[in-house]
Amino acid sequence: MKILKKILDDGLSLLYPKICLSCGNNIRSYEEAICLTCQYKLPKTNFHLEKENTMAELFWGRANIRHAASFYYFDKGGLVRNLIHNLKYGNKPEIGLRLGQLYGKTLRTSSFFQEIEVIIPVPLHPKKQKMRGYNQSIQFAKGISKTMQVPWSEVLSRTVMTETQTQKARIERFKNVEHAFKVITPDMAKGKHVLLVDDVLTTGATLEACAHKLLELSNTKVSVATIAYAQHNT
Repeated sequence: MKILKKILDDGLSLLYPKICLSCGNNIRSYEEAICLTCQYKLPKTNFHLEKENTMAELFWGRANIRHAASFYYFDKGGLVRNLIHNLKYGNKPEIGLRLGQLYGKTLRTSSFFQEIEVIIPVPLHPKKQKMRGYNQSIQFAKGISKTMQVPWSEVLSRTVMTETQTQKARIERFKNVEHAFKVITPDMAKGKHVLLVDDVLTTGATLEACAHKLLELSNTKVSVATIAYAQHNT
């Protein structure tokens, strides 16, 4: 049966070749979404090894974040940008799932993320999620959950459909999302160490707004993780 399955897979690969969603090259049947070459070449931050990293510093004096880590550096015009673009706008939710699985394997080796009890994705507004067909942060959360063996939950909802953050300066971003979120299932997070996850961190405004809502719950600790880190300097 295994030989037959391999023959069928190889045949399908010839008719409908799978491509790496980062570099665009053909990938082998055993590779998922991202080829092994790209997995090796993508610029990892290794923030999970440092308690006081540049990402964590963004939250100092703004939100009581225990630990902060990001899988990759966001490289404009590079492979990570391709992945994020395909994930958010190319109808490729499998990217978020796969990156979550890979990063979950990394985070579970870090002493800073050993006590995570629930993974919480940053929510999209229902209208935006309906238009996109999925929430990319949920896909990322599902992947991390699978390899860290920690449950994920939709604890937060987005009550305001804010304008896109892309072209906004730092202060504008904070004002844009300040009152955009609410906790809908407090019992899933109350008294726990939660991991708040999103796709890209730029100024940290969205994650900060979500963290403040979670920190209103008694005895709740918040750490954050993202696919990519792209500090915004304006």
